[in-house]
Amino acid sequence: MYFTLLLILLTGFTSNHQTETSLLFNNDSSAYQEEPIPVFLKNKIIPEELLEPVTEALSYFPELEKIHISFEFRDKIGGSIMQAQPKFLSLFVDQKEKRKYRIKITRNLFLDDEVVPIEDVPYDALLGWIGHELGHIMDYLDRSSSNMMKFGMKYMMSNRSLTEAELTADGYAIGCGMGIHILANKNYILNNEFFEDIYKEKIRTLYMSPGQILSIQEMLGN
Repeated sequence: MYFTLLLILLTGFTSNHQTETSLLFNNDSSAYQEEPIPVFLKNKIIPEELLEPVTEALSYFPELEKIHISFEFRDKIGGSIMQAQPKFLSLFVDQKEKRKYRIKITRNLFLDDEVVPIEDVPYDALLGWIGHELGHIMDYLDRSSSNMMKFGMKYMMSNRSLTEAELTADGYAIGCGMGIHILANKNYILNNEFFEDIYKEKIRTLYMSPGQILSIQEMLGN
């Protein structure tokens, strides 16, 4: 049973399909035509609708320059808006330095009776969401495959481990200079009457509070 749950977590098997146009940036990409490809965009697959915020978020994480990351739209992600995972097969066939990751992104938010495409979320809040998921990938970089498997088990089965993982991801993003965006994201959710109370409570329980974010920013001087 536990292996099945972990398999679902890491593979992200779903009947949803990404239909929007995505841009693949690699050494041969011509997407930027006459301009050189920014280093942090190489080995990235990005939906065209999110190219600007993903590009800006990645610019805060030079450690991810060589890491293969696919940003993928999904219709639903089991109670989350975004979710960062290693690609399952990559855990076993790639060395950790060459491991491939995906960030699943909810295509639309359903707020009350309104359908809001994710790219229409206020820009700073959207940056914060993306930055948080990149923080998760930062946390995964030095983990071995066996450690990632154990991590996935604990993430699913232990509220304490879940909270530690989310706080760590926020911490990485804030440490990279994205505190203002992480704060904007939390405020967007917690001050938005159209988010369900159960989701707001999840944000209050598992993630840094706006006050904690401000305190860390002050301590870091950014």
